[in-house]
Amino acid sequence: MTLHLIKLAVGAESIDDLAGWQAARMAERRARGERDNPLHVTRMFPRRAGELLAGGSLYWVVKGVVMVRQKLVAIESITADDGHKACRLVLDPQLIRTRPQPRRPFQGWRYFDGHDAPGDIGPVKAGEGDLPEAMLRELSALGLA
Repeated sequence: MTLHLIKLAVGAESIDDLAGWQAARMAERRARGERDNPLHVTRMFPRRAGELLAGGSLYWVVKGVVMVRQKLVAIESITADDGHKACRLVLDPQLIRTRPQPRRPFQGWRYFDGHDAPGDIGPVKAGEGDLPEAMLRELSALGLA
């Protein structure tokens, strides 16, 4: 069974908001001649990194609902700006919309077993816009999303 991570997209109001934030950071790094993938830095390094890199994704919780995921490309140990050890998650740039799945708030990230993960709807297309959460849930309950 594939192992994933789940994380709150703190401050993101929608999938488009998350995508825009990532695109802006990638453009800044590209201008400096650095790596082009979306990155996310967290304090704790996952002990099960090998399992995560064997096909795992980072599932983003947006406004209390798992709505999108990104494949994990690499997990790197780094030293943060404050001098402490940290973990850098390197993500695939493609956001993949998932069936909505409500989640309570939590801190940091959590492991997410593949059998608990929501199914994919498909790639997020630029400018597609988000359907309202209530509509996505209703469509999912009807088997249409």
